[in-house]
Amino acid sequence: MDLRKLKTLIDLVAESDIAELEVTEGESKVRIVKSSAIPQNQMVMMPQQGVQQYSTPAMQAPAAAPAAAPAAPAEPTGHVVKSPMVGTFYRSSAPGAPAFVEVGSTVKEGETLCIIEAMKLLNEIDADASGTITKILVENGQPVEFGQPLFVIG
Repeated sequence: MDLRKLKTLIDLVAESDIAELEVTEGESKVRIVKSSAIPQNQMVMMPQQGVQQYSTPAMQAPAAAPAAAPAAPAEPTGHVVKSPMVGTFYRSSAPGAPAFVEVGSTVKEGETLCIIEAMKLLNEIDADASGTITKILVENGQPVEFGQPLFVIG
């Protein structure tokens, strides 16, 4: 299936009220599922070696709380753009191509910030706010999780 057709189908699903679309063309079959901000019964299967576990710390004893406070990372100031899916983060459209944005770049709402590859599909991630990129929180080629902060727009 032509990449332009695929991009058009993805855009149509994103802009409509449908949650899922499956298209068969010859021997090619494409299934597009719209991700929502709140995952509902979502299961992601990953190889055991690529799994990272995150846990939230339980309530600590009052004596240990003051010692833990300085070690906590400061929340970035500005609007945080988070990953809408699990995949591989890329800063440019092709190897050797210039990055979509750099620290200090001014972006408008809807402008492409990066690409996340998920299941051999390249998904453009757009800015959901206008401003200046103050931080890029992910390295090129790094795997990202759903909801992981990618950029800070100031």
